[in-house]
Amino acid sequence: MIVLILYLSIGVGLLALLTVLALRKHSPVEGSAHLFVEARGSLLTLQQGLLPSDLIRRIFDRRDLEYVTGEMPAGIQRLFLAERKQISVQWVRRVRLELRNLMHFHRGHSRFHGEISVLTELRLASSFAALLVACRFLETVFYFRGPYAAPSMVKATASAAARLCATSEKSMSFLNAANLRPFAEDSKRGNATI
Repeated sequence: MIVLILYLSIGVGLLALLTVLALRKHSPVEGSAHLFVEARGSLLTLQQGLLPSDLIRRIFDRRDLEYVTGEMPAGIQRLFLAERKQISVQWVRRVRLELRNLMHFHRGHSRFHGEISVLTELRLASSFAALLVACRFLETVFYFRGPYAAPSMVKATASAAARLCATSEKSMSFLNAANLRPFAEDSKRGNATI
């Protein structure tokens, strides 16, 4: 009886292993174009939409706060602070989301590029981790203390994210169509090199 239970356990374990192997995601090479487009979109959203200094200056400008607290009644002040808090929390959440999209792309696909060194990958990984922690911290600070609680950290996080975007753009440049043209010209008719 014990031997039967042992064989059944081994059989169930093997069946579970086969099920896990059959259901796992396909190779990261499949669908790479879609992931590249998403990563490129995240990069552009960060660079052009979320990290420009004039936008950050506008969201976290203390002059708006000084004007509202000096000129407006208490109800409008509370409304202003609530809306500015909501905007700042949404801004940092969106920055974190776009950074995570970029991180997932790099984690899964940067190893296919031969010119990216291990040191560069480690720097990218540590930069992504530090920025994600900083974004989570900022989100917590904004939620509990308001949008004007950590101005120096906002500037530091935004500039670090901009530097990471520049590095990420350089590391993704190998996938641009302009860089693939020399390979296509080396191909003989009917014989694909790429």
